[in-house]
Amino acid sequence: MSILKVTDVNKSFAGLKALDAVNLEVEAGKVHAIIGPNGAGKSTLLNCFVGRLMPDTGSVDFDGTSLLGIKPHQINQAGVARVFQTPELFTEMSVLENVMIPAFAKFDGAFRINAWGSIRARAEIRERAESVLADIGLIDHKDEIVASLSRGDKRRVEMAMCLVQEPKLLLLDEPTAGMSRADTNNTVELLQKVGTHITKVVIEHDMHVVFSLADRISVMAQGTVIAEGRPEEIRGNPKVQEAYLGGSHH
Repeated sequence: MSILKVTDVNKSFAGLKALDAVNLEVEAGKVHAIIGPNGAGKSTLLNCFVGRLMPDTGSVDFDGTSLLGIKPHQINQAGVARVFQTPELFTEMSVLENVMIPAFAKFDGAFRINAWGSIRARAEIRERAESVLADIGLIDHKDEIVASLSRGDKRRVEMAMCLVQEPKLLLLDEPTAGMSRADTNNTVELLQKVGTHITKVVIEHDMHVVFSLADRISVMAQGTVIAEGRPEEIRGNPKVQEAYLGGSHH
């Protein structure tokens, strides 16, 4: 069953076509990678999923509901979380505080009613945040200031900020960009281990990461999907090899 369905999506900027009749279906509970050379339209497509951009035509449906015209925070509340290319963190706050903030935003329905409710909710949210930090291996760093962390650990904090919201769909925009090979391998291991019930859409240039994680791969070039299939089908696809010739690929 598909949890995300993109139908005939088009998007132009000043007459230049960034997305050209894009069709995509993401199966619930799977890891779906979107790959392609720079300028293929991958991030533009992702921005259409989270309300940052509105397609000119076409539809984007998540869990049976259209995402078009909905504000980003409403899309987030509906169960879509995004890990950005550059981590978006509260760098002067602790790791634990960073993870508690989105949990309050997501689960704050009852805690404002009275002071006791607020205290109880705060304890529950702290517990939830600590549980997620334990899952991703950062519980020993919970009181450290985020600015002091390595790039890989900052990425983990951002992932924890998403996971604590218990999303149905996690969007990862180049989750290993700028990382050392060791940090990249740790991130791959983390993504394989955590949130196995969560559907994940991954945009990634590193083919090692893609083939390690993906159940299914869509290949974009010049704003459209040129191939789709299981990793072993994509690996030997001549269209894919052609799209990457002279493209940014490592």
